[in-house]
Amino acid sequence: MKHWQIDQMDWAAFDATKVNPDILALVKAASVVERNARDYTCYLRNVFHDDSGFRDAAQNWAEEEVQHGDALGKWAMLADPDWDYAKAFERYRDAYRIDTDVSSSIRGSRTGELIARCMVETGTSSFYTALADATDEPVLKAVCKQIAADEYRHFKLFYDNMHRYLEREKLGRWFRLRIALSRVMESEDDELATAFYITNSEKFRFYDHKNCIAAYMARALSFYQQKHLDRVTAMILKTSGLTPHSRMQRWLAKGMHALISWKQRSFARQLQQA
Repeated sequence: MKHWQIDQMDWAAFDATKVNPDILALVKAASVVERNARDYTCYLRNVFHDDSGFRDAAQNWAEEEVQHGDALGKWAMLADPDWDYAKAFERYRDAYRIDTDVSSSIRGSRTGELIARCMVETGTSSFYTALADATDEPVLKAVCKQIAADEYRHFKLFYDNMHRYLEREKLGRWFRLRIALSRVMESEDDELATAFYITNSEKFRFYDHKNCIAAYMARALSFYQQKHLDRVTAMILKTSGLTPHSRMQRWLAKGMHALISWKQRSFARQLQQA
C-alpha cells in the first residue's frame, strides 16, 4: 500500500528559478534507478522463493520504488522540458540489467541479503534527505521528503525480516558489519554510473565508468552534511547488531564525514583533469 500518490503533490508550485542544475542531473539519474526496482523484486522473490509473506512485501516495496522514479521523472521534465523520462528509462534498461535468474542470494545467506537491502535503504533515505535539505525548489523538496520517509519504512521492512532470518542463520555482529560495509562500497559500481551517463548524455562523448561515476559522486557527495551521516552510521551499526548511538557511532560518523568530503574533492579534481 502506497503512503502517498504522485497526484497529491502540488505540482503547480514548481519554481523553475530555483532549480539547481547539479541536483537536476542527480534527480534524472535517480529516476531511472528507482523505476528499475521491479528487476530487484524479481531477484528477491527468487531468493525468498518459499517465503510468501516476504515475497508479497517485496512486491509492494517495488511499486513504491517505481512511484519514486515516476515522481522524480515528472519533476525532472518540468525542470528540463526537453528531457524525456520514459525514453531515458528505456535506454537505461538496454544498458544495465541485473541477473535475476537466481535461487540463492549473492550475499551467501538470506540474512546477508537483507543486510544488504538495509544498506541500500540507508543510502537512499540519507540521499533524499540531503537533497530535500539542499534544494530550494518547493516541489522537489516535498517529493524528496516523501521518498525519504518511504525509504526509512523500507529499511524497517528489511531490518525486521533480517532479524527473523538471523534467528536461524546466526551471523555474528562483525560478520554482519562486514557485509554492510561491503554493500556500502558498491555504490560506485556501474548502476549509478550508467544511470548518470544515460540521463545526462549531453555531458559525455561516450560511456567511461571512471568519469561517469566521478561526475555523479562529485555532485551527490557535496550535499551530505554531518547530520545526515550521523543517521547513516547509526543505521549501519543497528543493522550490524552494534549500539547505534554510542561513542563508536559518533567517531564513525565524523570519520565518514571526513572521508566523504575527501572523496568529493577527489572526484571533482578528476573531472577537472578529464
